[in-house]
Amino acid sequence: MQRRQFLTNASISAVTSATLVSCQSQNNSTVTANSLPEIKWRMVTSWPKSLDTIFGGAQSFCDRIKQMSGNKFQITPYAAGEIVPGLEVLDTVQNGTVECGHTASYYYIGKNSALVFGTGVPFGLTAGQHNAWWYYGGGLEAMQKVYSDFNIINFPAGNTGAQMGGWFKKQLNSLADLRGLKMRIPGLGGEVMAKLGVNVQVLPGGELFLALDRGAIDAAEWVGPYDDEKLGLNKAAQYYYYPGWWEAGPSLEVLINKSAWEKLPPEYQAMVECAAKEANISMLANYDFLNQKSLKSLVDSGTKLMAFPDDILTEAKKISFAIYEDNSAKNPAFNEIYRSWLEFRKGILQWNKINEFSFANFLAKSE
Repeated sequence: MQRRQFLTNASISAVTSATLVSCQSQNNSTVTANSLPEIKWRMVTSWPKSLDTIFGGAQSFCDRIKQMSGNKFQITPYAAGEIVPGLEVLDTVQNGTVECGHTASYYYIGKNSALVFGTGVPFGLTAGQHNAWWYYGGGLEAMQKVYSDFNIINFPAGNTGAQMGGWFKKQLNSLADLRGLKMRIPGLGGEVMAKLGVNVQVLPGGELFLALDRGAIDAAEWVGPYDDEKLGLNKAAQYYYYPGWWEAGPSLEVLINKSAWEKLPPEYQAMVECAAKEANISMLANYDFLNQKSLKSLVDSGTKLMAFPDDILTEAKKISFAIYEDNSAKNPAFNEIYRSWLEFRKGILQWNKINEFSFANFLAKSE
């Protein structure tokens, strides 16, 4: 948890300042353009309103566009289940039922395994690294190419930072203790867990507490201390594991129906891109601020904080990269992104070992 905080603070400060200046400039130049049309859109999300961080990221995106357009471009966000279930956002945007959505791409890897890179993969990139890949490492172009097959254009619009490993009803002493567990975990992380012997379930956030509390599942991962405490997961299980090796810096995205996007004036398109960047940086900063307090609250109330045994991490990493190679052999789109992503990951890890990890590791040991 300490390392995550150390690694993000400096980058957040710099990028947030630049983003806010850019957005303010956009605001000043567009709200005076009285010729711009009045447009109203709907946004479906994968989140319950009770999660003010994730759903709040979607809300802030919509609020910022309304502000920049002088109330002319309005997007109303809807919680999971209000229009469609939380795991049907992509389909709903693709078919034009609504104009846009806010979701995590790894919910839809059954449609194209390459979509997982939009959120992140096990033993992948931290939040700062992921943003570098999105904006300067070819990530946005690569993912927009994949989404174009679904009549969608996407923009990163949120990041939770490194997540926790989830809540378990019993203690894990070794790899063998995973076998037969029923656990909620989506994406490729779920595929890895399945190969480790876990009975994988995919459930939206609003259903996790009851499933865990009533024994329908034995374990569940969501995001981190703040959101997990809000969902009451600590009341259903006592062992809280870390790190969330499958989500080191997962991104959330705004998905926009491409036909609706192409009808927008260029000024509104620029606002969307600007508001998405602001939501991306703001959510990460908010999580780092809130999670430190909530983790203390959870531990003080009886939660048992546990590190995953080394044999679980070692085997999970081995399986993860075997899955990537297998997907590359089966899916040309996955292979194209993976090869470029892998080279990017190699380079930025070498850099971060020198400039950030060494400093963070020293502080983690000395504080």
